[in-house]
Amino acid sequence: MFVTEFGIKNEEVIILLHGGGLSWWNYTDEIELLKNRFHVIIPVLDGHSGSDADFTSIEDNAARIIRYIDEQFEGQVLLIGGLSLGGQILLEILSQRKDICKFAMIESALALLMPITHSLIKPSMRLSYGLIRKKWFSKLQMKSLKIRSDLFDKYYRDTSAINIENYIMFMESNSAYRAKPGLSQCHAKALVFVGGKERPIMKKSAKLIQALLPNSELITLKGYHHGDLSMNHADEYVKYMMTLMK
Repeated sequence: MFVTEFGIKNEEVIILLHGGGLSWWNYTDEIELLKNRFHVIIPVLDGHSGSDADFTSIEDNAARIIRYIDEQFEGQVLLIGGLSLGGQILLEILSQRKDICKFAMIESALALLMPITHSLIKPSMRLSYGLIRKKWFSKLQMKSLKIRSDLFDKYYRDTSAINIENYIMFMESNSAYRAKPGLSQCHAKALVFVGGKERPIMKKSAKLIQALLPNSELITLKGYHHGDLSMNHADEYVKYMMTLMK
């Protein structure tokens, strides 16, 4: 598994899991705020630009990250955060290993099935995949996803490098994932975030996640879209993180 590392080695470890179609730069501003105090690690999720494996499932990607933590950090880190697909992988990690981190931050994670969306992913991707390599289309996608314009070059480079099979696999996995009952055994103190302008199913998912995690708090971010917090409000994200870890 390929990881990007920042900050001070041998200090407390924070792992951040980026959103689907993105990469380590999802947390570029958080890195600057954290690197002088922590060892920050951002794995490249399977199937994404720069990864060393195709995407097979959320469960498989979670298991790889668990093995990495076991091998490198004796089975536990200070905090794990995850956005969207990364948030789903984090939920799976927490359900598979209840004591893998002391703190968790779950942002905009879908935890309920979307069967209609799931059935449409493969045909729609086969029709639209060619557009991904068009800069004008990438700019429209960035605007719809509320990604800052200064990240365009990184976004375009990395989305263009993902092959269609991996796109289909992680998008289908995203729409078919359901939070596992094993979350109720998790020891981590957690914050669950959802944007006030996200779809109703995302708000229902956030409530379900909070209900399953025994030591968690749900925070609805008024006026925020999907992924707004970590992508566009790093100062606020890190402030929540520091408060959680006190």
